[in-house]
Formats: sequence, C-alpha cells, structure tokens
Amino acid sequence: MTTGANRILDDFAKLMTDAAGAAQGVRKEAETMFRAQAERFINGMDLVKREEFEAVREMAIKARDENDALLKRIEALEARLNAGG
Repeated sequence: MTTGANRILDDFAKLMTDAAGAAQGVRKEAETMFRAQAERFINGMDLVKREEFEAVREMAIKARDENDALLKRIEALEARLNAGG
C-alpha cells in the first residue's frame, strides 16, 4: 500500500511539474506576443527617438546662439552707421 501511495504522489508531483512547465511556456509566449503588439503600437505612433530629439535640440540651441550673435553684430553696425551719418 505504501508503494501505491508513493506512486500516486510521484505521479501527482510529475503532473504538477509538467503543469508548471506548461504554464511557464504559456507565460513566455504571452510576453512575446505582448511585446510584439506593443512594439507595433509604438512604431505606428509618430514618436521621435531620444537621440534624434537631442540632436535637433542641440541644433536649435546652436542656431539660437548664432542668431543672438548676428543680432548683436547688426545692432553694432547700425549704431556705427547712425553715429557716422
């Protein structure tokens, strides 16, 4: 009788191990499908990558600084023209 009880417990343990393995496989497949859907959703949106944003930001800062410098030069030239004329 002990052998029969042990066999039942062994079969039950094997069944639980198989069920846990199957559940883990289903979980991994669900994660993969979720990631693929999320990636498709994000790619469908008109988002900018961080690197691209930072590059354009730096270009805008440089352009603004150059614009400020040119404005100062124009003001200085206008002041010279007005003083001389």
